[in-house]
Amino acid sequence: MTDLMETYIENRHLIQPNDTNNYDMAHGGNVLKWMDTDGALSAMRFAGQTCVTARMEQVNFVQPIPRGDTALIQAYVYKAGETSIRVRIKAFRENPQTGETELTTESLFVYVAIDEDHKPSPVPELTVESDEGERLREQALEAEAELANGR
Repeated sequence: MTDLMETYIENRHLIQPNDTNNYDMAHGGNVLKWMDTDGALSAMRFAGQTCVTARMEQVNFVQPIPRGDTALIQAYVYKAGETSIRVRIKAFRENPQTGETELTTESLFVYVAIDEDHKPSPVPELTVESDEGERLREQALEAEAELANGR
């Protein structure tokens, strides 16, 4: 068994000129790559083994991240199946001087644990042992329900 809070990952990526599009904002593909990488790290921490991306739910870019700001990526496991792992991932624009943040992108990703032969492998049971973990899990389940209802 693994507790939800043990899967919480938070990484920052400074937006450099090579990370930007023609408008000097973070290229969406780079943001997705960082989200996928950090989500996979969360899934691997949960599963204790290699995990690969199986699915990305709807992804909406609601705010840009300008060059010089930081992309703050938060990821955590909120649900697990037999071999699959659901991870909520949010990206924020963060001012590196003030720490001010603004949500820019969020999605739900599904990863699958795999063994040495690249076959799906069982994962542990997810537990929630804190109020913060329960709050995060509920937020993710609400987001999942909204997506299912065509948000």
